Amino acid sequence: MPGIDDYRPFMGSQAIEEIRWLGRRLAGRRILNVNSTAVGGGVAEILSRLVPLMNDLGLAARWDVIKGGDAFYSVTKKFHNALQGDAQDVGLRDYEIYERTLAENQASMDLDADIVFVHDPQPAGLVTARLPGRGRWIWRCHIDLARPDLAVWEYLQASVRRYDACVFSAPSYSRDLPIPQALIFPSIDPLSDKNRDLTTEEVDAVMARLEVPRDLPLVTQVSRFDRLKDPLGVIEAFEMARPHGEARLLLVGGTADDDPEGREVLDLVRERAKGKADIMVLCLPPTSHLEINAIQRASSVVLQKSVREGFGLTVAEALWKGKPVIAGAVGGIPQQITHRFSGILTRSIEGTAYWLKQLLNEPAYARKLGENGREHVRQNFLLTRLLRDDLLLFLAVEHPGMEMIRL
Repeated sequence: MPGIDDYRPFMGSQAIEEIRWLGRRLAGRRILNVNSTAVGGGVAEILSRLVPLMNDLGLAARWDVIKGGDAFYSVTKKFHNALQGDAQDVGLRDYEIYERTLAENQASMDLDADIVFVHDPQPAGLVTARLPGRGRWIWRCHIDLARPDLAVWEYLQASVRRYDACVFSAPSYSRDLPIPQALIFPSIDPLSDKNRDLTTEEVDAVMARLEVPRDLPLVTQVSRFDRLKDPLGVIEAFEMARPHGEARLLLVGGTADDDPEGREVLDLVRERAKGKADIMVLCLPPTSHLEINAIQRASSVVLQKSVREGFGLTVAEALWKGKPVIAGAVGGIPQQITHRFSGILTRSIEGTAYWLKQLLNEPAYARKLGENGREHVRQNFLLTRLLRDDLLLFLAVEHPGMEMIRL
């Protein structure tokens, strides 16, 4: 794994020395990160890179994953969708399953740490087991809470209010809570297999192994197979744009342990694409980081047509590779894209089709969007910036009630 000094070429020495300075003030602190899956999804990817960097700085960081059965993940998927504004039938039985599963995890996990950093709704209820006077607890919400189902949010916030602070990924997600709230954007790792530079030969080899034809410009969406990523809408937009420019659509995704709807959505996408030579569907294992990297680099245009989104790091990943991105103007995506400068924001299938046609037929403009997008990611969405913000947050929760902390 890379160390903090390996990021100097991207961020410069001053930024790295600032991170080291903060790390020295937190040296030896026991930091426990908890989420719901070890592979699949942006949270697991971030933690797999961030925790080693914390240890490189002298913190005692570790990462634990809660355990649950199919019933638990079906319930938390309902929570996930409801909190993002999608109507769900959540009943007393669902809450009982949630509470029972978290109680089982509380009994088996070591939650004693100086800072317990809990990610997303699935493990949020663990806070009921916090030891009096021991450690600080932070809840990080990676999903869109702008218009939550109020009944589900009222239930969840009873746990959230017991934390010392919470973190959101966009200003509109902030809620009325009695605890401090921080705005911290997620990030990507430029040195990971998903984002590191690849040679032309490496890209060609991966595309040949995956049997993806290169005879037409490639339009790609990389996402979990999730209704809220709107893969069926992507197909419809592509088919509307197809008469105005030759291209091939590639829908790439996978499933995650905590997302039981993934297989159902994948089946719907495959059925919709059946018999269409210019549409390909690839279901890859969640560890296919090099393959995703190569696919994005081989693409002419990258889509992320989400109708709900927490942040959408696939946008930053594609922009980092200098690709023009067309994405839904939802969640944290507008934080990553300035419309018509560093990418394209859309709000409809028709708008997506219009801009896809434009970018396929104006390669110089598409290239400029990609160049601007890469610089925006370098300045705002690389892992070192996230690490710095997390360290500042840790220092802040150690000094509750202080507006200024003297270090």
